[in-house]
Amino acid sequence: MDQEYLALIAGCASNVVFSDGAFLFRGGDPAETFYLVREGAIALEIAAAGRVLTVQTVGAGEMAGFSWLIGPHLWQFDGRAVGRVHAVELDGTCLRAKCDADPRLGYDLMQRFARLATRRLQATRLQLMDVYGHAHAG
Repeated sequence: MDQEYLALIAGCASNVVFSDGAFLFRGGDPAETFYLVREGAIALEIAAAGRVLTVQTVGAGEMAGFSWLIGPHLWQFDGRAVGRVHAVELDGTCLRAKCDADPRLGYDLMQRFARLATRRLQATRLQLMDVYGHAHAG
């Protein structure tokens, strides 16, 4: 990403720390942030077939959250800290305003987050196939 865009994005960022087991976000709640994991991991979870499934675990250098980008801006997963998590929290409202002001930035971010959303959907599909496959095996 261009240095110019990184500087714009940094203006919407703050450092945060979460303890083991803490929820960073809950499915259905308003999504006005996203996270870049610096240390630790975040489990992305959904409730399915009467249990909680970890769809994906994101670690250092990875991003958690894309629901801030597209309305109605509601979390689609629960995000729970696995161990102590140090992350950069980005304000979605701030970043959406910068994207509106600079469509090139918005297009760049949309492409990046579309890839992220696609990977999460694929991971969810595989998890659900595993759940329902085990349900019929026993």
